[in-house]
Amino acid sequence: MPHPRLEIDGAMVAQALGLEVAAFRQLMDDGKVRVLCERGTGEDAGTWRASFYHGTRRARFVVDARGRPVGA
Repeated sequence: MPHPRLEIDGAMVAQALGLEVAAFRQLMDDGKVRVLCERGTGEDAGTWRASFYHGTRRARFVVDARGRPVGA
């Protein structure tokens, strides 16, 4: 089963990491922001946890298959 392509609002991630949107986008382009996506199982099926890491900072979001935050 192919995994969905998640798109999460960059402005939301940038804010959570304490960055300006343009700086966040440049860091992403430069490969300096790491991303880990985990698929929900059981009662969390249909959701994904996306964690973004830059330096010592982490921003974590639970989103649906369209990248929309859930439970917020």
